[in-house]
Amino acid sequence: MEKKLKKTFPSISISFTDENLATTRHCENMIGSTHVPLGVAGPLTIIDREPKKTTYYVPLATTEGALVASVNRGCKAIFESGGACVGIERIGATRGPVFAVSHLKDANRLNTFFQTNIRELQDVAAQTSRHILLKKISSVLVGHYVYARFVFDTEDAMGLNMVTIATDAIARSVEEKLHIHCVALSGNYCVDKKPAYLNAIEGRGRKVWAEITIPEKILRSTLKTTAKQIYDVWISKCMLGSIMSGSLAHNAQFANIVAALFLATGQDIAHVVEGAMGVTTCEVVKKDLYVSVYMPDLMVGTVGGGTELATQKEALELLGIYGGNEGKYADKLAKIVSGAVLAGELSLLASLSEGTLAQAHKRLARGK
Repeated sequence: MEKKLKKTFPSISISFTDENLATTRHCENMIGSTHVPLGVAGPLTIIDREPKKTTYYVPLATTEGALVASVNRGCKAIFESGGACVGIERIGATRGPVFAVSHLKDANRLNTFFQTNIRELQDVAAQTSRHILLKKISSVLVGHYVYARFVFDTEDAMGLNMVTIATDAIARSVEEKLHIHCVALSGNYCVDKKPAYLNAIEGRGRKVWAEITIPEKILRSTLKTTAKQIYDVWISKCMLGSIMSGSLAHNAQFANIVAALFLATGQDIAHVVEGAMGVTTCEVVKKDLYVSVYMPDLMVGTVGGGTELATQKEALELLGIYGGNEGKYADKLAKIVSGAVLAGELSLLASLSEGTLAQAHKRLARGK
């Protein structure tokens, strides 16, 4: 197949250090690789547990001029302000199969089975991987369909392949024991790679928070603005503007930073749509500015998937978190994402408040 593709696309050469790995695990009918410029922002100072501070240089893969510079400026403001406090809650990866039932009696029988046999179903899942744990099952009935939502701890793996295989084993067990048909292994109740209020409320993957108070002096010297000016932009843009447009993202630019970090570190890019959901908050404290970000749906991993590719592996090694460590490395990656997102929010809101957004893009994105 690949020889045919090379003949069909003679202008594209395969010059990829991970060709064998990529063609067997990551990309079918592979004809080459797409290169994205890789930059670095930092130092980003994060306070995980008081008074411990950790400094990271954040790899960002992007073709958007001004993005790395923007995050870098936010990192500088965070560094000068003493570091961003971060927090995390590990929710778990989800898969949501849909089952067909004939009547309410069947639906109740299925729901009862889920709740009273969770240990048995945990064993079924564990037989598919020693790194997976079924944590929770919830379900909802509509018409003749029961939508289940299985929540799994997948340690340092993002885990979608793991949970899909485990859920398939569970669904087959359900069909064998209850004779209730699984219509689809994913019935969109996961909710995977789509913006959804269910994920925003219950969380998926990891919930993360980051916060900082920027002193007036640093607002003026580094961000070239004031707390009141940023607050006015935030409430009109992130709050009211998002409400008026019906947006699930009450923030300035989560997606930009999430996408760039995901590309750099080998994450599943489609999960940017989930990571982009979240809320930025601002408060004026005297003349200082309190800023926080909340990300309820962050699907990340430091082992498996694209993290195995050479460049992406190096990016994770730059952060000191490549491989598996009982979920601790993926937790750290999620915290780094939240800190970088906070830096990006700070810088963009400041730029909008001082009226330099267009000038920055003209100078950095057009080379003028």
